[in-house]
Amino acid sequence: MSKLDKKLVDELIKNCKTQDDFFGENGLIQSFVKSVMESALKAGLATHLGYEKHDPKGYNSGNSRNGTMPKTLKGEFGEVDLGIPRDRNGSYTPQLLPKNQTRFEGFDDKIISLYARGMTTRDIQAQLQDLYGVEVSPTLISNVTDAVLDEVKIWQNRSLSSHYPIVYLDAIVIKVKDNKQVINKAIYLALGVNLEGQKELLGMWVSQNEGAKFWLSVLTKLKNRGVEDILFACIDDLSGFVEAIETIYPKTITQLCIVHVIRSSLKYVGYKERKKVVSDLKTIYQAATVDEAELALQAFAEKWDKQFPSISRLWFDKWANITPFFHYPPEIRRVLYTTNAIESLNMTLRKILKNKRFFPSDEAVFKQLYLGLKNISKKWTMPIRNWNTAMSRFMIEFEDRLPPL
Repeated sequence: MSKLDKKLVDELIKNCKTQDDFFGENGLIQSFVKSVMESALKAGLATHLGYEKHDPKGYNSGNSRNGTMPKTLKGEFGEVDLGIPRDRNGSYTPQLLPKNQTRFEGFDDKIISLYARGMTTRDIQAQLQDLYGVEVSPTLISNVTDAVLDEVKIWQNRSLSSHYPIVYLDAIVIKVKDNKQVINKAIYLALGVNLEGQKELLGMWVSQNEGAKFWLSVLTKLKNRGVEDILFACIDDLSGFVEAIETIYPKTITQLCIVHVIRSSLKYVGYKERKKVVSDLKTIYQAATVDEAELALQAFAEKWDKQFPSISRLWFDKWANITPFFHYPPEIRRVLYTTNAIESLNMTLRKILKNKRFFPSDEAVFKQLYLGLKNISKKWTMPIRNWNTAMSRFMIEFEDRLPPL
């Protein structure tokens, strides 16, 4: 499309002195949209009828103009009242503004974008009112965002890659209304690191409580969607979790997520001691061998047990699930204990969810999380740090289980 003639633009703006003159109700922008839209709609009707207004061709043509029908159009320009031209036969359907459409597609995208960031319906209404002077109803917001539910179903059942070197399995707890009661439900998340070293959310599922039995069903679904093998599964300390993984993926190495253990360790540590405790914990999980790690843990206990006896007790109790990665080279171990992918994901999701006291249904949960995850995953464009070095070691250690790159 050619640019607007400068003389025309100068003529349009010569009487505009304030922002309201440009952007306010009945300002230049709204008037321009109204004029252009109505002219385009009239031109469309003329094409449909085959003759211009007042053209003698229209006499006894079998169809003619029949006034206009009012419609309010919503968009980033605000609200504009339009007169939609009609024909007597009712056969004219405007292509520019189809029947029942009252807003531009970009306006729906704006609603979805605000919703994806965790804004409440009331906040979205206020934001659109402030930005564009448009009043939108809670029903409109719900209808626009509900449009992604079919997309969620397709995403949740899509085919997956056959091999993942690392998969993080975790759950977050949120409040959902169920049978007229607000209860806690667990949202199960499976976050994979693929052969290229990029993070990929494999799926999300909802259940009333986190449990190994439900994780078994999640892993079965991953298997059915094409995941043949997982080298390392990083998990939390849920009873029966290891057995559930072994049932579906018997060769998978289960590794207690180091970030989870550190987070649990710092639960009762004050701000002043936190850095020192973290530094001393590093000497344990960054040790060269499991024997050296045990000595580091003993040294940690001697230093900190008087202040924080629960920390060393936690590490001793979980030692068998903490140490599997010590049997592998430092390049592999490093990506396992430095990649806090699931913690970073959970933290971002909690920010999105913090404004919601509870969700009215499971569908509302999926809608919110899916839109939020779409925003988050836009940043997952690069491999995780040190991936090429780690992948070369994966190919050596697991050459019989990985496809050729």
